[in-house]
Amino acid sequence: MKYTYLLVNFFTIIVPFLFSFHPKLNFHKTWRAFFPAVIGTSLFFLIWDEYFTHLGVWGFNKNYLVGIYIFNLPIEEVLFFFCIPYACVFTYHCLDLWINDLKQDNFVSLVLIIVLLVSAFLNFDKAYTLFAFLTLALLLLIAKYIVRVKWLMKFYLIYFILLFPFLIVNGVLTGTGIENPVVWYNENEIIGWRILTIPFEDIFYGMAMVLMNLLIYKRFL
Repeated sequence: MKYTYLLVNFFTIIVPFLFSFHPKLNFHKTWRAFFPAVIGTSLFFLIWDEYFTHLGVWGFNKNYLVGIYIFNLPIEEVLFFFCIPYACVFTYHCLDLWINDLKQDNFVSLVLIIVLLVSAFLNFDKAYTLFAFLTLALLLLIAKYIVRVKWLMKFYLIYFILLFPFLIVNGVLTGTGIENPVVWYNENEIIGWRILTIPFEDIFYGMAMVLMNLLIYKRFL
């Protein structure tokens, strides 16, 4: 049991890592762009992770951990912010080779930003909800109106595809198919809607994490 979270990380990254060297993909040749992206993004999210763990917004079941900690965070949680982005950026890299450029989104991003900001305001007393919605809204504002990226519609499509493995990984971590959750959430700090055992906010938290990685990654590319 104590290797559960570690194995989730391992099985998330092993296939993308091995296929990174495939001659038709050559993802390994983009590592010089990926590593600054994942380090910068993980530092941002780990600071909040440490703070929220300290506040009791969420926590970790010691039965599923090897017992090595960095401050209040288990080593598996630190690895999570490398393994998941690696798999996601690798997937984006692969699908980007085969998906044609999509039309610019005229209103999709604007509507999403407005909905996120309103939802954050209405749930300002729920720490995780506020952080997930506000972070994604700000990143979309930066991507759409400051950096003016041309690939947001493709990002939305690929993230939708990524939601399927996301449901498996986050499902296990939040308790789907196992006796207790690896990561538990304070019900007072979330809306309370769940997809199986996954808090609704996880969708937007994950989206923000992937988007921040891609913004930095593509800038270095």
